[in-house]
Amino acid sequence: MKLSFKEQSTSSFLKFLLAPLIINFIIELCSRRSLGDTFSYIFGSPLVFLYNCLIILSTLSIVLLFKRRTFFFTLISTIWIGFGITNGIILSNRVTPFTATDLTLADLGLGMISKYLSATVTNLIAGFLIAVVLGIIFLFFKGPKYKGKLNYKKNILIVTSVWAFLFLSTKVALGFNVITSYFGNIAFAYEDYGFPYCFSNTLLNTGIDKPKDYSAEKIASISDLIASNNTGNKLGSNDILLASIEDGLNNSTTNTDKPNIVMVQLESFFDPTLVKYLQFSEDPVPNFRSLMENYSSGYLTVPSVGAGTANTEFEVLSGMSLQFFGPGEYPYKTILQESTAESVSYDLKELGYSTHAIHNNKGTFYGRNFVFSQLGFDTFTSLEYMNVEEYTPKDWAKDFYLTDEILKSLNSTEGSDFVYTISVQAHGDYPKEKILENPKIEVNGLPDEETTNAFTYYINQLHEVDQFVGQLVEALSNRNEKTVLVLFGDHLPTLGFSDEDLVNNSIFQTEYVVWSNFDMPKNDQDLTAYQLTSSVLNSLDIDNGVLTKFHNQFKNTPNYLDDLKLLQYDMLYGEQYIYGGINPFIATDLKMGTYDISITDVYEETTTAEEIETLENIEPSEDSETIEGIDELEGDNNLVIKGENFNEFSKIYINGKYTKTVFIDSNTLMVNDITLEPNSSIVVTQRTTGGGKLSSTNEFIYPIVDEQ
Repeated sequence: MKLSFKEQSTSSFLKFLLAPLIINFIIELCSRRSLGDTFSYIFGSPLVFLYNCLIILSTLSIVLLFKRRTFFFTLISTIWIGFGITNGIILSNRVTPFTATDLTLADLGLGMISKYLSATVTNLIAGFLIAVVLGIIFLFFKGPKYKGKLNYKKNILIVTSVWAFLFLSTKVALGFNVITSYFGNIAFAYEDYGFPYCFSNTLLNTGIDKPKDYSAEKIASISDLIASNNTGNKLGSNDILLASIEDGLNNSTTNTDKPNIVMVQLESFFDPTLVKYLQFSEDPVPNFRSLMENYSSGYLTVPSVGAGTANTEFEVLSGMSLQFFGPGEYPYKTILQESTAESVSYDLKELGYSTHAIHNNKGTFYGRNFVFSQLGFDTFTSLEYMNVEEYTPKDWAKDFYLTDEILKSLNSTEGSDFVYTISVQAHGDYPKEKILENPKIEVNGLPDEETTNAFTYYINQLHEVDQFVGQLVEALSNRNEKTVLVLFGDHLPTLGFSDEDLVNNSIFQTEYVVWSNFDMPKNDQDLTAYQLTSSVLNSLDIDNGVLTKFHNQFKNTPNYLDDLKLLQYDMLYGEQYIYGGINPFIATDLKMGTYDISITDVYEETTTAEEIETLENIEPSEDSETIEGIDELEGDNNLVIKGENFNEFSKIYINGKYTKTVFIDSNTLMVNDITLEPNSSIVVTQRTTGGGKLSSTNEFIYPIVDEQ
């Protein structure tokens, strides 16, 4: 369809109106991946479809302000269709659709693309994108231009009128419930209200809307209510952040009375026997089931399904609900990039706890290497600080390595510790081809071989995670320190579940259990993710923090959610009246890794044949640079770096420049065939995949030359 965009051209005008219909059809076809579903949506919700076409038309209308109309029309159309294709690809691999927030997670997506798409598909996509970009660039320089004189007054009036009509239509559509501004389930919202509207909503509707009754007086009334309702009744309304429970652990004189608190967020973990149609050759999660039978447990309502690990994490750590934020928002990528936030870490630090985070995936995933300082953690041990040798067939680190890392964190201090651990082993994508030749657990009840393969892979990974749970409980049982262990799933896996498929009738429910190596009463209850931590602390007679007190005192009251929204807005976006107008939380100087990585010595040596044979037996790491050059080592003058806590992510920098590094063992790194300038600066840096730097060691000067 050739668009000339000649002014006063009825034909061009009609084509211009037709274009959004075609673009929107392509978008929805890509998103729904079914011609039948697309037509069902169009004819089932014609007003919604036309409203989405109006959104596209509004963006296209700006081409009237330029002479390069064909270029801008092509550019805008390509962006819309590209977003639709992206949404289709994402929905093929996870349950949650493409949102504007995902644009801020581009680095995360690029790092994960190899786990979801084959190299061939990835290369085809890359080639197609390059061709599209080159085509658009060509069109900019060589494309046709409008030859006439632009009537800016008229065209601006047209564009303004289109946008005004869109604004009015939005108000009317919301008023008659054709569309909605609240997405209880973002995946369903995209299906019901169309991609353009929902995506635009995630772009424009961020943060927490200011409540109509927000004021200093209203926050003060909530503060007074919390203070007056307090168990000890000794708390002033201006001090509600502080600990207050009379005769509780808050007021213990010694830190040894306070138990360690370990929370483990299990990736895509839930009890698969809750799926009505599945049968198994044996129980996939016997350890977790036994714990639930003997300790406090229940369903846990989480904010996402199939993806969104960081949002469940945010709710658990902060005590805040995601339902008040913009649809599809990740606070880790928005407000926590700008501000600290009250969290269980800050609350427990008041009692003398050391706070640690652990994740067996890369440290930059969801920006955790920065965000955890905004949430009050002292240390963060990511994959780059672990010695992981076993990975799943989909290249996720095995979870059993987390046991040692948790023990390291607990042993790193003499006092009480809070350890928040995020696992990764059961992460999707779940392959439809047969990867496991002799799976330990067989799965039945599925309609076809591809689905059976995907479920079999997931269930067997889940079983290994359950074994890790058993090992962790045993390890903590053998320590002579009081410890509470909280285990919970972050969301359901991306296996196409609906509410009707589950015994509990909710795809937004996982499960949790609270184990301890000392007597605690069993108290089964269903919770939301943002209530979990406060409930655990309450069972330990700890009530530090505003939201800890608030949840425990008011979660069953009529105004609970309204007041929670007020508090969240005040804390993150308002005047912080609840804190006396000043944010009391200072970002921590986050230390990467539990123990220091350091250089103790540097020297030169010639590598022998026997040493080379040893090196050749080393398994190649994920970073091919680690092992490069081994064949040429013999006889070379090699630089040996001795130190502590090295691993395959340890890279040598000489005078600020990366140098190809051979990892020997936790105490030894090597550089092949190098001659150093006098007084060269040597630093070992922990480098994540993609080249990002997380931390560096002390500087070592070699060889030291005395200046006379």
